[in-house]
Amino acid sequence: MARVLVVGGGIAGDALALMLERAGWAVTVAEIAPAPRTGGQTVDLRGDCRRVLDELGLLPAALACLVPQAGAAWIDERERRLAEMPVTAFDGRGYVSAEELLRSDLARILHRAAGPGVTHRFGETVEALEDVPTGVLARFRSGGAEEFDLVVGADGAHSKVRALRFGPEQRYRRPLGLAHAWFTLREQPGTPRLDGWFLTHNASGRRSVAARPGRAGEQEIGLTFAADALPPRRDREARFALLERTFADVGWRTREFLAAARQAEDFALDTYDQVHVPSWHDGRVVLLGDSAWCASPLSGLGTALALRGAAELAAALDAAGALADPGRLPAALAAFERTMRPRTASAQQLPPGRVAAAAPKTALGIRVNALAMRTLQARPLRPLIRRAMAGTEHGRDAA
Repeated sequence: MARVLVVGGGIAGDALALMLERAGWAVTVAEIAPAPRTGGQTVDLRGDCRRVLDELGLLPAALACLVPQAGAAWIDERERRLAEMPVTAFDGRGYVSAEELLRSDLARILHRAAGPGVTHRFGETVEALEDVPTGVLARFRSGGAEEFDLVVGADGAHSKVRALRFGPEQRYRRPLGLAHAWFTLREQPGTPRLDGWFLTHNASGRRSVAARPGRAGEQEIGLTFAADALPPRRDREARFALLERTFADVGWRTREFLAAARQAEDFALDTYDQVHVPSWHDGRVVLLGDSAWCASPLSGLGTALALRGAAELAAALDAAGALADPGRLPAALAAFERTMRPRTASAQQLPPGRVAAAAPKTALGIRVNALAMRTLQARPLRPLIRRAMAGTEHGRDAA
């Protein structure tokens, strides 16, 4: 039986593991986290997300986890609405979808769908990859080495597999000038409720504070600000201090959010980057998802591309007959890349002004952004916007 090592147990990695197990592969998933990851942004079930989950038979489980949505609103420091876009805007193709679930719920659904043909190794990653005549020898952080017919790097924008096989991160990383912190806030008796609305407060200096619905009794918080680099991941105190300095004079509920960040179990902070790798495969090693093509959360397409990429890679392996003859793997990986390149290249072409809209620089920019959101919904423009959204939608993450 052909063996595949998937490094990274996120959406792309676990989706591929499930697909390859069903095709007859023996699958090992190495995930550096000690347990399945929690946290993350809301996932939109439109487009490719819905299609791939339906193909896997997992759509009903995803639909059972939907978070109630009313729409998105842009507010001032007193929570007065500058603009809003209800979930029904543009026939449900607007900024917020009626069908959204938490990324952690989608990850749980994919993880639990795996059968006995998938072995998960948590707290594990690779330290070296060596080509051998019959495959790839993977040396693990915990010690020991094993040979696999195929190695898939699905370990995110900061991929260890990419660094080992294709070169250092700085060769492929394209920072967009913003950083983003996200975490879950547990509501207390006095916590203001969102009533299904995704609220965003922009402050001058490219700072944005957002709260959106999560599970019952929870809110998903996001803090966006200008940055190309951050304190080391291991220095959590320096990261909290950076947030507190950056947002010290921002109004609305910002002080509450900064305090909650320190208590959140799923707190995360990273820069908004894109990843551009000239070739995603080398011999029997291939990159998948953000490891290969991160379009940044600003694209809204990360999860859709992860699921579609996993489906296309599994399909290419099947079409080439790589399970029966691993010698056909290089041709299969080349076919996968030819199929996915156009989708990812399109996703990486952010609309003009997308970065500025996420975190306007000036008070004037904030007003202009709110005006743009109102103008887009003006009756004369609605047919044009509907056609544009219908023509480009492959399935989006929540914005």
